[in-house]
Order: sequence, then C-alpha cells, then structure tokens
Amino acid sequence: MKKQRVYLDTSIFGGLYDEEFKDFTEHLFERIKNSEFEIIYSNITEQELENAPNKIKKTTELLPKNSTEFVKSDIETVNLAKKYIKAGVVGATSYADCLHIALATKHNANILVSWNFKHIVNVVRIVGYNSVNTSEGYKTIDIRSPRELLNYEN
Repeated sequence: MKKQRVYLDTSIFGGLYDEEFKDFTEHLFERIKNSEFEIIYSNITEQELENAPNKIKKTTELLPKNSTEFVKSDIETVNLAKKYIKAGVVGATSYADCLHIALATKHNANILVSWNFKHIVNVVRIVGYNSVNTSEGYKTIDIRSPRELLNYEN
C-alpha cells in the first residue's frame, strides 16, 4: 500500500510540549519515525518556528530525511492562498494558515495535520478550502488533527 503524503503545519511541532496535545503528537511522531508516512515540511513552517523556543525548533530534527520532502511557497501557492481569503474561508489575518493549505494542496498531500482548530481543522473551513481547490482545478485535501491519525491496529 502506498504511503499517505502528510503535510505538517507548525502547530504539530509545538504539540509535543503542550500537555493537552502531547500524547497524540508523540504517537504521530512515533509513526513518522517508523516512516509510515511521506512527510511534507515547508518553508512557512520553518519561518514560523524561527521565534519558537529551541526545544520546539529542534523537533524538526525528528523528521526522517529519507521520507521527508521540503517544499517552498511560490507564486502558485501565494495565489491559491489569496483565493481562500477572497472566497471568505478565513480572514486576511489567517494568510499564513492559507499558505499551509495551499502548499499541502499543490504538493499533493493526502492529509494536512494541524492542531489549529479555529482556522484549519474546522469542518466549515475545510469545506471552504476544498470548494476553492475544486473550482481552481486542484484535488480536495483531508485535514485532520493528530488525534485522528491514531493507529488502532497495533
């Protein structure tokens, strides 16, 4: 079976140090360490982590090199992010969140994983993002929290 392509937004890295999210995030990173997914990691996440505490920044070192793809925003992802805002999916202050969605969409992620329930992992927003994606000729994207990626088979 082909591995799922999983885009990690910035909130995932801080989730390892947040009591509310720690257990689920640790489980996700265990699956990542076991190369159960192809990981997509972006320059937007890198930029957002610049001001994070060192322990959170170092979390990116847990990503296995052989199953992690580093991607960068470009004019296509910037334009798609702006279309989410223009469509009213979120406001202009959520531009960075829109860039995450656009990057995951452009780079064919099967799932975007986030702890951001206000602007990303939110059923109304997900429908909005996917409505724009479809109208722009992109495939839809599944957006989940790490809690939803628990592996119940082991």
